[in-house]
Amino acid sequence: MQNKNVPTNWVIIVAAGSGVRFGQLKQFLLLDGKPILEWSLQAVRPLQLGVVVVLPPGIDPPNLEGVNYFIEGGKTRAESVKRGIDLVPPDAEVILIHDAARPMASTKLFDLMVKAIQKGADAAIPGLAVSDTLKKIQGDKVQTVPREEFILSQTPQSFKAQVIRKAHESNTEATDDAALVEELGVKIDIVKGEPYNMKITYPHDLILLNSIIKSGIL
Repeated sequence: MQNKNVPTNWVIIVAAGSGVRFGQLKQFLLLDGKPILEWSLQAVRPLQLGVVVVLPPGIDPPNLEGVNYFIEGGKTRAESVKRGIDLVPPDAEVILIHDAARPMASTKLFDLMVKAIQKGADAAIPGLAVSDTLKKIQGDKVQTVPREEFILSQTPQSFKAQVIRKAHESNTEATDDAALVEELGVKIDIVKGEPYNMKITYPHDLILLNSIIKSGIL
């Protein structure tokens, strides 16, 4: 029987990156006066999800509200995510995985991702249509490919708990968790993503998001 005091649905916020491309640990830098990590926590609090935050090795847990567990990440993204999954109670039903480097994902998007699983999907990912022309480069050959066949994948990605646990049993590395689930041949739904759910990879990304927030668009 499910303990009523234990959340049924959980989110793992992956904040274990080393910040090599950014030049420093970006997840604790300020975005409009708040740590980047705090923005994701702020979005999930209204949904009463269980929360696991995966931190870089050697970093003390910050004083942030609404986190059930902090865990030290591993050497790879997949290892870090698996460490987070292992902390989720065995009777959990839905597990979301979100990159802390995408601080502008809304509460509405997190909710839609949970509901996609509750409606029967084995996995769900938010995606945006590609607006630019895509070119495939092979050696000195350039070929235009139909952009209608592609989406830009975002997080949070959501999964039936048993599906994502099984996917991570392989210990295979991937750039996102949906790539691991694809190998299982399960049903993956696409949920419309959000244009401002941008990933902070380089310093100019943080500058751009700060400007967008200050403009009042969000």
